[in-house]
Amino acid sequence: MLQVEIEKERSFRARDALTIARIVRVNHAGEFGAIRIYSAQMLVSGWLWPDCVSSLAEMLGDERRHCVLFRDAMPHRKSRPCRVMQFWSCGGWILGFLTALLGRQAIWVCTAAVEAAVHRHLDDQLYFLKDRDPALSSIILSIRDEEIAHLRHAEERLVAPSLAFRALRQAISLVTDSLIWLSTWGDSTRMVRALIADGRSAG
Repeated sequence: MLQVEIEKERSFRARDALTIARIVRVNHAGEFGAIRIYSAQMLVSGWLWPDCVSSLAEMLGDERRHCVLFRDAMPHRKSRPCRVMQFWSCGGWILGFLTALLGRQAIWVCTAAVEAAVHRHLDDQLYFLKDRDPALSSIILSIRDEEIAHLRHAEERLVAPSLAFRALRQAISLVTDSLIWLSTWGDSTRMVRALIADGRSAG
């Protein structure tokens, strides 16, 4: 009986280690995708919306720092860059370019949609990691305030978004969630279920 319990504990630990490796991988991919979005938006805004460039440049700088943090966290957790990195790269660039062409409001709709999805997933990750990987949890906490600041900055600039822009925001959120799910092989769902289950047991 004791041997069964030991094997079960080892299995849980191995499963958690795999999830943690996927968290680092998807966060690195997400930050890289954000770099591509903001880079494309800055390129177009330099021609069409120069008043947006300074804000986008500041956000881009934040995302570059975040990307380095997660890249450096990979080796210790036996993680590596995401297999679908090209989706994050090409998708991010196309999304940034097209939304910037649509105007200032589309830029901030895109930022709000992406950052809201990121913030939600970071909260799920923090809950999962709190007793499993305090060091990674600290890294995520160190960037969360900047991600929230990006979200608030975008939402403050949204002026009564039209039905089309609301649909655009929902579509971007859906695509972001789907890429996160794909990059974690469904572990993002596991983290949400753990949070819900623990919330019910606490209640």
